[in-house]
Amino acid sequence: MTTPPTPQASGQPRAPLPHPAGRGVPAGSYTSPIPVRPATLTDAFFAEWTKIRSVRSTVWTLGVMIVLVLGLGVLAAVMLTLTDARMDDVPELSFGFFGVLLGSICVITLGVLTITSEYGTGLVRTTLTACPSRSRVLTAKACVFFLLTFAVTTVSTAVVGAVQTSMLDGKEASTDDWLRATIGVGLYIALLGLLSLAVGVLVRHSAGAITIMIGVVLLPLALGIFMFSESLAGLREALFLYSVPSQLSSLYDTSVVGSGPTGWDALWITLGVTAVAMAAAYATLERRDV
Repeated sequence: MTTPPTPQASGQPRAPLPHPAGRGVPAGSYTSPIPVRPATLTDAFFAEWTKIRSVRSTVWTLGVMIVLVLGLGVLAAVMLTLTDARMDDVPELSFGFFGVLLGSICVITLGVLTITSEYGTGLVRTTLTACPSRSRVLTAKACVFFLLTFAVTTVSTAVVGAVQTSMLDGKEASTDDWLRATIGVGLYIALLGLLSLAVGVLVRHSAGAITIMIGVVLLPLALGIFMFSESLAGLREALFLYSVPSQLSSLYDTSVVGSGPTGWDALWITLGVTAVAMAAAYATLERRDV
């Protein structure tokens, strides 16, 4: 019969742990057999992808956006078909504008929650402990969010465009019209969501950041409508021309105010504004405590 080992007496030094590396290692030291390597941007990217696809807010916001874009786009095509309205000079793809405009509110909400939800729950401390490089964390969040919203918006607008062109008999869409109404709109909405992400970093409060972004989308038109004074005519026109609805409509080869940005101009304007906001977000995140 084998005799069990005698318990080690109190105060007696313990035997050193076996070292997996073998010889040449100081006694009493230990090295984990799990390989250790520096964290990279790819690691942060996959971590953020796991976060954004595993929370319910992503499913709800993007799900509602898809319903709005597809539902309103198809509904507009059906209603116009039933009324036999003449649309010889109206672009076939332009009726996707209404669904995308309302769907942009969903993207704005998701962009804010992508960062502010971590501040609200305190998870941001764990995130920055696991990845001390704050710029890497923000870059990973921005890339994952941008690519996801761009893909969802582009596919949704392409489906709506295909349905509308098959049902309506309006102004035939050219290749450039298709590119602007699908890829262009997808990039514009994704940039608008990225701007919301930057505002979320700056404000660090979900309700506050969402309110600010909804104001950015809707307030310029609302203010311009009530500016009756002739002395404010220049400001009123600028608010109308460069509001988000006006820029978005220009990508559909139409305009809610009859003038303003045309073609791809709206995309470059939004890209510049988003770049400035993201630069401020990077600078603030590096300096400010969590």
